[in-house]
Amino acid sequence: MRQIEHFIVGGADGVSRHSEVYDPNNGVVQAQVALGDAALLDRAVDAALAAQGAWAATNPQRRARVMFRFKELVEAHMDELAHLLSSEHGKVIADSKGDLQRGLEVIEFCCGIPHVLKGEYTGGAGPGIDVYSMRQPLGIGAGITPFNFPAMIPMWMFGPAIAAGNAFILKPSERDPSVPVQLCELMQEAGLPEGILQCVHGDKEMVDAILDHPAISGVSFVGSSDIAHYVYSRGVAAGKRVQAMGGAKNHAIVMPDADLDQVVNDLSGAAFGSAGERCMALPVVVPVGADTANRIRERLIPAIASLRVGLSTDEEAHYGPVVNAAHKARVEGWIQKGVDEGAELVVDGRGFSLQGHEQGFFIGPSLFDHVTPNMESYREEIFGPVLQMVRAESFEEALALPSKHQYGNGVAIFTRNGHAAREFAARVNVGMVGINVPIPVPVAYHSFGGWKRSAFGDTNQHGMEGVKFWTKVKTITARWPDGSADGGNAFVIPTMG
Repeated sequence: MRQIEHFIVGGADGVSRHSEVYDPNNGVVQAQVALGDAALLDRAVDAALAAQGAWAATNPQRRARVMFRFKELVEAHMDELAHLLSSEHGKVIADSKGDLQRGLEVIEFCCGIPHVLKGEYTGGAGPGIDVYSMRQPLGIGAGITPFNFPAMIPMWMFGPAIAAGNAFILKPSERDPSVPVQLCELMQEAGLPEGILQCVHGDKEMVDAILDHPAISGVSFVGSSDIAHYVYSRGVAAGKRVQAMGGAKNHAIVMPDADLDQVVNDLSGAAFGSAGERCMALPVVVPVGADTANRIRERLIPAIASLRVGLSTDEEAHYGPVVNAAHKARVEGWIQKGVDEGAELVVDGRGFSLQGHEQGFFIGPSLFDHVTPNMESYREEIFGPVLQMVRAESFEEALALPSKHQYGNGVAIFTRNGHAAREFAARVNVGMVGINVPIPVPVAYHSFGGWKRSAFGDTNQHGMEGVKFWTKVKTITARWPDGSADGGNAFVIPTMG
């Protein structure tokens, strides 16, 4: 059986604990991943400490060249990386390539690190005094990443951190850890010095070791909100800089004037793509007015029926299996919860079976109507191929739903009315807004981050926000006296006298 090891300086011998990695397409264990502990983390941190000073002293142009070479290597290995990612996660190959490509867009931004690290300068701030600032790396950073984007989110984190001069320790999800390890290997092949990027595997024991380690200065996390809050609280208590991104329950507001054919097409991809295992999925549609709701429902039923659920390698499939049996059971439990709460289950995706792959972790698409805000299945994140319809009578009622929800990651409005769109974007209490865009993930040179229980910490992912998170500002006030050649006008420290 394939063994997935830690990627640390000197290797990791004598690992006693392992976790199983499944192929979601057939439910078979395909690999074992080694789980580390605090002692193993100490070794990785020691190696990072030994390497980071020289890397920080490397001029930013040379650091950028490593990023350029890494980008070329990932592109050269795109097909094999995408197939490996799909084999462990279950998403279709096209989605896996998108996962890699969106991560590479952050790497492309990092190729411009010499420009974004430039400080500010004021000449003549006082008599003979200049003031300037510089951005310097934190030292050692760590990233704790989820299973749903095993390529993109690690690159979101280690790209800006390493480009800025930090060493970085990555702890990916133990559910699909192979691609993160290969990304680390490719970074080293691109010319990154040994010890600057390492990968450790583990469960809560490793997470706690990272949060408590005194030499780790910053931690970035993406996962569920409860764990995000835990990571943020424990990391901050240990004196670290922490950004912790949590869950989501994104809404699609559909105004009566919207192009409903386009809305249904967008919902099919945004709600069910990648089996709904995306924090920027659109699992809630909010039609404004009964007529709008009825027309959307009428179109959604045949659209959902036309979705093809298949193997991750099936080029015709719209989405593949969920990541493991436990997650499948969890999603199906939420579907039953919605039924028990009184929502109308229009399309039931439970019981879906793919011929020849009956043990795979497949779930068909589900659609609920007449969901209400008091239902727990509405309040919580399902993270599966389930679309819920919450009917609103007015624009104000529709605006209030995402604004009052505990999560505030993303939201979308579909309308032809510019005033309504502008009003909605200005007033909605959510961090990322799409206007006729179903999944409003910002481009890499902007930043990603939600509000409320979707994010803990004051700094977003990637873009300049990412650079700011992984650096600290030093401000220098300098005066150079105009002394005579014989030293008669020597510099004197001013006093109060």
